[in-house]
Amino acid sequence: MIDFTRKEKYDLSDYRRIMEILRSEEGCPWDREQDHHSIRRNMLEEAYEVCEAIDEEDPEHLKEELGDVLMQVLFHARMEEEKGVFSIDDVADGACKKLIRRHPHVFGDTKVADSGEVLANWDQIKKQERAQESTSSVMDSVSRALPALWRAEKIQKKAAKVGFDWPDAGGAVDKLHEEVGELDEALTNQDAENIAEELGDILFCAVNICRFFRLDPESVLHASCEKFIRRFRFMEAGAQAAGRCLENMTLDEMEEIYQKARHDLEGKTPQL
Repeated sequence: MIDFTRKEKYDLSDYRRIMEILRSEEGCPWDREQDHHSIRRNMLEEAYEVCEAIDEEDPEHLKEELGDVLMQVLFHARMEEEKGVFSIDDVADGACKKLIRRHPHVFGDTKVADSGEVLANWDQIKKQERAQESTSSVMDSVSRALPALWRAEKIQKKAAKVGFDWPDAGGAVDKLHEEVGELDEALTNQDAENIAEELGDILFCAVNICRFFRLDPESVLHASCEKFIRRFRFMEAGAQAAGRCLENMTLDEMEEIYQKARHDLEGKTPQL
């Protein structure tokens, strides 16, 4: 029998103890078999589920999902503690020291006028901590594990801070048109490698336009996904009402219903 006391209400130390038990010889075979790489995706998925709970404005769901993210943190920390490398207390120690260093206006004598100065100081302190002497080294430090749209946005913001930026969104839009033209040329030549490159450039330009209008590129694309699903659902319902099956319809027939969905769902004039 595992030495663990059942309680009416548990706390963080209990959570840590449960993870220790699960990874022990008397614990769970699956938990013992995991390593950092095998549960890497779990961390990402749980973080996204936290974001979903935030969007839903559901406190109970948020509480649950934060607990799942915390489990991933404890899981990874426990693996290193077993090897004698570091513990969750070491993680907390490092995080506390970082917050103190990067808030000299709170824990030191630095004076700031507003949150803009706070962010400027934060970036400067971070550059010093990481010995980043150039903008390209700062760009290179942007995590490659980020969603590509967010990574592109962060890199563009780093470039903008040193003045490498269009004066307004018009320049970014013109660049997008230029890249679309280059994609047309690559498609004409059936150059697969160049097609991939130009598609990447188009996405990068689209993110730049989002940045000028303070739009989150991930949210913008998610909204388009939801819009497409709504219209597709309408198209399926329309086909079913007509006694048809999408698989047996021509593309033109499906497009006609799809355009009707644009009109009925979003009030836009169908394209004939």
